[in-house]
Amino acid sequence: MSENLERGNFIWDAIDQDLAEGKYGRVRTRFPPEPNGYLHIGHCKALVTDFGTAEHYGGLCNLRFDDTNPEKEESEFVGGIMEDIRWLGFEWNGGLYFASDYYQQCYDIAEDFIRRGLAYVDELSQEEMREYRGTLTQPGKESPWRERPMAESLDLFRRMKAGEFPEGRYVLRAKIDMASPNINMRDPVMYRILYKEHHRTGSTWCIYPMYDYSHPLGDAIEHISHSLCSLEYEDHRPLYDWVVEQAGFRVPHEDPDGFRTVGPRQIEFARLNITRTVMSKRHLRRLVEEGYVSGWDDPRMPTLIAMRRRGYTPEAIRDFISRVGLAKADSTVEFALLEHCVRGDLGARSPRVMAVLDPLKVVLTNWEEGRTDTLEIENHPDHPEMGFRSLKFSRELYIEREDFMEDPPRKFFRLKPGGEVRLKGAYIIRCDEVVKDDDGHITQLNCTVDMDSRSGSPGADRKVKGTLHWVSMPEAVPLRARLYEPLLAENDDDNEEAGRKDFIARLNPDSLKVKHGCAEPVVLTASVGDTFQFLRVGYFCLDRDSTPTLPVYNLVVGLKDSYRP
Repeated sequence: MSENLERGNFIWDAIDQDLAEGKYGRVRTRFPPEPNGYLHIGHCKALVTDFGTAEHYGGLCNLRFDDTNPEKEESEFVGGIMEDIRWLGFEWNGGLYFASDYYQQCYDIAEDFIRRGLAYVDELSQEEMREYRGTLTQPGKESPWRERPMAESLDLFRRMKAGEFPEGRYVLRAKIDMASPNINMRDPVMYRILYKEHHRTGSTWCIYPMYDYSHPLGDAIEHISHSLCSLEYEDHRPLYDWVVEQAGFRVPHEDPDGFRTVGPRQIEFARLNITRTVMSKRHLRRLVEEGYVSGWDDPRMPTLIAMRRRGYTPEAIRDFISRVGLAKADSTVEFALLEHCVRGDLGARSPRVMAVLDPLKVVLTNWEEGRTDTLEIENHPDHPEMGFRSLKFSRELYIEREDFMEDPPRKFFRLKPGGEVRLKGAYIIRCDEVVKDDDGHITQLNCTVDMDSRSGSPGADRKVKGTLHWVSMPEAVPLRARLYEPLLAENDDDNEEAGRKDFIARLNPDSLKVKHGCAEPVVLTASVGDTFQFLRVGYFCLDRDSTPTLPVYNLVVGLKDSYRP
């Protein structure tokens, strides 16, 4: 998948230089998701970068779950993330690991830090710690327990591990520099007490390492050469390097594969932001837990499990990541670009069918009752190898309600009183009469057929400006169509006032609309996950909520392309 990284790839330039200088013999990367939710589209940039870089250099990529917070982690997410990665076409050829695999090593290194005067047990409260930390312009203050004797800190740390103290009573902090201009270096917390059941280790541990401590150690233990991460970790890099160096991993050595290494190098790239898209896992979890969506796989969600259910393809997502490219500065990508990539991929592979989502009845008054005509219509206009299908044409049909206007504007080329249109693959019809109910609502159109205008016949050369899709009433299959829009309201990303609001207040009330329509019988032959283009409407994917008699189709993406490069 290395082609996904070829656009503006400054990371490979840095790796090329490292290899030329002999710092590493083999490139080894890692993808380190937290198992506290499902992967979303934002994670794909890191995923493709990590796996694609290893692939480009003939190296290895590890999958390592950062399971250091048992409060929110579940085995369900571990399995889901592995499935998502494979769905995108990647495999962790460097091995499968967990941060919890290294709990004992991390603990032993922490004890070593205490003995060497690099860490101490602190008992400041969280509020006091924030006060002592200082600000971006003012240095922090040293904790009264910063100079606690080594033996006392070591004893307290061991008793923390033994479960003698309540949560929040003590923490283990690195002893670095409370006056550092980088707040991350002002004696960060390394361990905290947490009495939570872990999805892998159970109740074995009641102290858990912090990410900024365990993550660099995991990279170093696994002999990662390049730790590729999003730009938000740039300010954490000095701490990353401090942990790796103080733990003794910066000394050149031979890794298990016989390659020379000097410890991992962290390189940051801009994270992925998309307009009208919720990109925070914390916010996504809230949407699920508070019932704003039906689950992590609700087709409106930007999670990969939801995109897969909706009908997005891995090829389209990889194409999107490739077009976004790698940069050093954060920016926001138009949601329309993602839709453009999905539309381009589905356009080549999806058979065409006719479905009417808001049916209006049409009666062909000059068509003999009981007569049917069998038509042959191509499944894809650009791929004759996809073949043809047979459709029945009858006296009573459905068209889209919006395809008729009683008092149309100029240049309205669909059906109107006295006007003519061609029905796709069939005949030209003329509207002669509009039938309404007592409330004035249009219930039926009475039309006549030009019998000589059948598609493919000698009389088919007669031209009219409009062509409509249709469904024969006797063959019509009822269906439910779910129409989706982005979760966030339109233009909300550019609204400064909206940016200060709770994101729940910014949710799009029209993110889901359900239509009860009908379609050709072929929609009943599909399997869950199959995609069709509903002519003149969009691409639709069969959902698992379907029944044998009522298929449910999710709108993947509409036909209108608003993306402008």
